Amino acid sequence: MNPPVKVVLVGMGRMGRAIDALAPERGCTVVARLDALAMGRGLAATDLGGADVAIEFTTPEVALDNVDALLALGCPVVIGTTGWTARAARLDAAVQSHRCAALWSPNFSLGVQLFLSIAEEAATRARDMAGFDCHVVETHHTAKKDAPSGTGIAIADRLEAGLGRTVPITSVRVGAVPGTHEVILDALFEQIRLVHEARDRRVFADGALAAARWLAVRRPPAVYTMRDVLRGDRKP
Repeated sequence: MNPPVKVVLVGMGRMGRAIDALAPERGCTVVARLDALAMGRGLAATDLGGADVAIEFTTPEVALDNVDALLALGCPVVIGTTGWTARAARLDAAVQSHRCAALWSPNFSLGVQLFLSIAEEAATRARDMAGFDCHVVETHHTAKKDAPSGTGIAIADRLEAGLGRTVPITSVRVGAVPGTHEVILDALFEQIRLVHEARDRRVFADGALAAARWLAVRRPPAVYTMRDVLRGDRKP
């Protein structure tokens, strides 16, 4: 049996706590827990507790600062924070500068990865069929800061790749919904709906821990995604 992967958690909000609780069941040991105060005072190698990998779930405003500090200490990072991708070039630069790998995903649910593939395939087939309009509706809890969500954007990107045209997104923020994503393909006399519904926040924690175990094998310096984790075709 492989030894547990040592993880440092950055951000102890709802997702951080969910990952913390699930980690022992998924072959991971949390060796350090860092909140905004700890990150703000500056990071030292001793703060990481000998971690093999970090999992970062904070806010868009500080996520890249956190990632840069972790990479500078040679700690690969799984990035769960969304809303920062307009500054993606900064992540690329940090990975290359520090020669340390990172992995990010707008959604760590393994079911969402399958949903993305199904949506793209459906859009590709619909491209040559006249009369089908397409729309994405994504629903999250009221505390969700980015709208549209990173997952909603990822779904629209896959649909646009298949359809060859822009796909609009409607964002709904209500109650305590963990995350529901819907693709609507609508024609004059019929409609197709594809829906992924997260029933528990632990689905994201589970995927983030899977990504951490994958990234902890000291991958070559690059920015990876869940596609790489599921394919398993990039070797150290």
